[in-house]
Amino acid sequence: MTHDPNSLGGFDLGAMLEQAQQMQAQLMSAQAELASRTVDGSSGGVQVTLSGTGELVGVRFPTGSFDADDEESLADLGDLVVAAFRDAKAKADALASDALGPLAGGLGGGLGGDGGLGGLMGGSPGV
Repeated sequence: MTHDPNSLGGFDLGAMLEQAQQMQAQLMSAQAELASRTVDGSSGGVQVTLSGTGELVGVRFPTGSFDADDEESLADLGDLVVAAFRDAKAKADALASDALGPLAGGLGGGLGGDGGLGGLMGGSPGV
């Protein structure tokens, strides 16, 4: 009986390595596609733009809607920014899920969460 140095107990290590390299190339391509896309989220007139990887790239406020001298108005503005960000983040996560498909299955879920793709994709964990 001959021994194949590229096999381990019936597993073809060469084929496994090739498959891993193909998956890595697909993941990198999907990451590049995500980085080039943007999504918008909004709440109460506040609009937030995120990259497909979840990076905050823009915030827009409706003119004349908030009084800079009113603490309550500013607190409301802060709440609207958070809500708009969450809206956009949900869209970015859905976009990533669609783009990554089965590649995301074993990597821990949505972007940015603990164990998620945020760290792999250059995002900030736990956003």
